[in-house]
Amino acid sequence: MSHLMILPSRDPAHIHLVRVPADYEGQEAFRHITGLIATVEGRSRNCTWEDIAEHLESQGYEVVDFLLGPSLD
Repeated sequence: MSHLMILPSRDPAHIHLVRVPADYEGQEAFRHITGLIATVEGRSRNCTWEDIAEHLESQGYEVVDFLLGPSLD
């Protein structure tokens, strides 16, 4: 079974979905991906989602395309 993680954003256009590597569970995956994102952001104040996605993929995460449905509120 694969685990998915939503990377939220206030702007719906910047919400992303990634498949978590099988060797990470719940809170461990959350801490790991937070650290990976911080690493990229620390290297460049002007980093883009593409920079972050590339680093995540190099660590075994997979960016997943998805369709965001309508807001329920």
